[in-house]
Amino acid sequence: MSDFRGKQLAALQAKIAALETSGRPDVGCLPFGAPEIDQALPGGGLPLGRWHEVTGHGMEAETSAAPAAFTALVASPLARRGEAVWIMRRDDLWAPGLNGLGFPADRLICVCARDDADVLSVMEDALATAGVACVIAETEDVDLTAGRRLQLACERRGTTGFVLRRRPYGGGARREAAGSAAATRWRIAAAPSEPAEDLYLGAPRFQVVLERCRGGRTGAWMLEAEKAYSMEAGDVAHPLRLVAPVGDRELAPATPRVRRAA
Repeated sequence: MSDFRGKQLAALQAKIAALETSGRPDVGCLPFGAPEIDQALPGGGLPLGRWHEVTGHGMEAETSAAPAAFTALVASPLARRGEAVWIMRRDDLWAPGLNGLGFPADRLICVCARDDADVLSVMEDALATAGVACVIAETEDVDLTAGRRLQLACERRGTTGFVLRRRPYGGGARREAAGSAAATRWRIAAAPSEPAEDLYLGAPRFQVVLERCRGGRTGAWMLEAEKAYSMEAGDVAHPLRLVAPVGDRELAPATPRVRRAA
């Protein structure tokens, strides 16, 4: 009975996804390779031909270091299929850092925009441009109208977009909109890495929370950048691997206290 219900649920999710994309053909998905994550996403992976929202905690709303690194890792397999466009308001993107994460920096086109309106306008044009495989844009807010325009642009050529919610020059935080046209919404924070045997620092780790997912369900995990992922070919299926579900990590055993007589 559980298998039958599972098939019914999968069929219903497929119908909902078809309605959300106006019946356009599905361009597939990008599996993480971890069942714990892929089963939470519609189709068994990150939906392609749509746009996704990535945000951070605290000061990450201004610096966007961990969200940008996570997005670069997720987008790197797509960037190998064509050109990658990164749109920003503050020119602080460090290409060697992306290169170290395995992102093909030679395929990167950087664009600096004057304000959030220009960011969204350039993103919409880039999504609909031939030869572009993915678009990453840094902006503070995307309203429902702009979000729907971005989705229509994604559907024209099956391009995938990522919106980094960022306030590059600080300022007061805006109230997040109740609704969003994004296919998924991720909240990212840096996590302590495991020390490497021959290096002081281990591979980057991220606390990943999937806060919203159309046709899927939410979840929280600890992910780590895969060391074997090479820039030329990619030796593993996905540049991120699952370390542990965030809520299931075991705590270190408490050290018993010893009382001494005075």
